[in-house]
Order: sequence, then C-alpha cells, then structure tokens
Amino acid sequence: MSQSSSIRAAEVVLPCADLDPAVAFFVDVLGFRVDAIAPADAPRTAVLSGHGLRVRLQRGASGSPGVLRLLCDDPAGLAGGARELVAPNGTRVELVAAEPPLVLPPLVPAFVLTRQGGDVHVGRAGMRYRDLIPDRQGGRFIGSQIGIEAGGPVPDYVHYHIVRFQLIYCLRGWVRVVYEDQGPPFELHAGDCVLQPPYIRHRVLESSPGLEVLEVSCPAEHDTFADHALALPTADLRPEREFGGQRFVRHQAASARWGEWRHPGFLARDTGIAAATAGVADVRVVRPHGADATPTAQHDGELLLWFVLAGAVTLHAGAAHSLTAGDCVVVPPALPHALVDCSPELELLEVRLPAA
Repeated sequence: MSQSSSIRAAEVVLPCADLDPAVAFFVDVLGFRVDAIAPADAPRTAVLSGHGLRVRLQRGASGSPGVLRLLCDDPAGLAGGARELVAPNGTRVELVAAEPPLVLPPLVPAFVLTRQGGDVHVGRAGMRYRDLIPDRQGGRFIGSQIGIEAGGPVPDYVHYHIVRFQLIYCLRGWVRVVYEDQGPPFELHAGDCVLQPPYIRHRVLESSPGLEVLEVSCPAEHDTFADHALALPTADLRPEREFGGQRFVRHQAASARWGEWRHPGFLARDTGIAAATAGVADVRVVRPHGADATPTAQHDGELLLWFVLAGAVTLHAGAAHSLTAGDCVVVPPALPHALVDCSPELELLEVRLPAA
C-alpha cells in the first residue's frame, strides 16, 4: 500500500489572532462550514471546510496568513463587485472567474522566417520543441514543431484548452489520440491533422519513435485544464457537437481530395477547418499543378503562415528568401509577396486566420 493511500484529508493551516471574527467571516461571507472547534471552553482552533478545501484557523500559529483563490461563476456578485477581500486574520481572498474569458493580446504583425534545424528545447513530458514564431506576433499566435524521440506511451492525462484556435498537423510518424464524443482512439499519420476546438477533452496515448507534429494556436499563452472526472473514450459519438462554437475535425491525407487554390496553377486539399470554425481559420496543403509561381498579392488578415512540407520555393516578400523543407514563414498584412521557382514536388502547409 502506498503512503498516499492512507491520507484521508489535507488542511491548510492559517494563523489567527482572534478566532471568532475570522470564523464568522469564513462562514458568513465565504460560505465555509464549521467542522470542529477545540477546546470547547477556550477555542484555539477552528476547522472549516468548503469549496473543496479544509482550513484550520489556529490561534497563535506562526507564518503568513496566506492567499485563497475562490473560483466563482460570478465573482462580481459575491462581494458587491470587489475582487479581493481581506479576512480578519489577514488572509487575502481573491475572487476570480471559474472559467476565465479568453483574452486576445493585441496583434503585432511582423515578417518571421525560421529555418529547419533551429533551436530546440525540451518541454512538457520530455517532448522537444522548436519555436516557429519566436515573436508570437505580440502574443496572438504560437507555432511549434514538437517531437518525441523514443516513442511509446505518452505521460498525458485528460485535459482541455481555452483557445480561439488550435491545429495539430502530423509531420512524420504517428500518434494515437482520443477525443471527447469522437469515438475510440485513433492514429494520426503524416499528412493528417486535427482541429482541437476550445473545451474539447482529449488525451495523447502513445506515439511512434521520431514523431513530429506541428501545432499552431491562438492565443500564444492559453490555459490548460485537467479533467480528472471524465474517462475517454466517451460512450457517445457526436461528430456534429460544437465546442465553443467549433466542431472537431479529423482530416486524413490518404482520403483527401484536391481542388483549386486561390491562385491558378496550384491545387490544395481542404482540411474542412474553415467550415468547422465558421471562418475563424483555414488550413490547406498546397502544391503546384502546372505553374511554378503565384502572382504578387497581399492579405489583410491576422496570420498567413506557410510551412514547407516538401520541395523548395523562393518567397519574394521585401527580399528573396529561398525556402526548403522544414522552413516556416509568417507574412504580415499588407506586405506584397509571391511564391516563385516552385519545385514540382513542393508542398506547403498554409494556415490563415481568418479564413479567406
């Protein structure tokens, strides 16, 4: 038997000079209840519980009175609009939203070019991260090339993100994943991608050695929450379900159809993400089909990202930039640009926000 299995409860000990007013505050204002008082003739300790927390108010104890964060459905309605209270014993009480609203930092557009083989660092669960948008466009976007060298089971748990947009595109290898209300676990293979709508519960189960995926998210910094109560897969299959106004997308390259791109002489496979996000974003894979150059154009959106999947191309955007497999570029709004000298085997992953 593990040591943790014998633990029945946990308490936070808060010092208290005067017990009665502190207990009254925690009970009457914050909604805690009294579980124990001792000793009866001259109380020095009060044990309170509420909101998933046990608090021991200890008269004469040393240490800081601490900070409590209360996650509220309506923080403004709890204390007449105040977002911070101070208990009689000095404990600072922060009233915050249980589900904080999504905040988009102001967009700071800039031209960004990152080369294959750039700086790689170790991140969560031992995964290797290459930063594709180092400036984050002011905090609006993050792009990462993520790798797992050894493969095998991934130490993940059921979780969800509060995001505006999140794409996972498999570059090489395979990864086994499972999503809420989307059926049994499945594998993403090279060329496949998923749209992860906000709030959808999901889990990464295992991967091949040498897995690499590309992730693009908005905003760059976003909350990730564990859901310990939900087991995946769920019993229901609901592909039409919306999460935060978006539908889950699983795009499989092997069965995808190619159609016209916005420039003649090129083909694109539509991932279905524009329709599933109601135009928030568009993701396509592009290849030449009879042309080796695009006309000069510019865009007025938030993000135009190209990741070179295969082949080579030259981007004219203020200067000439030769791009090969693994290179990534962000073209800012209003900058005239053109793709020229496209090799026959060129394939580009294009991510646009909003969808054109």
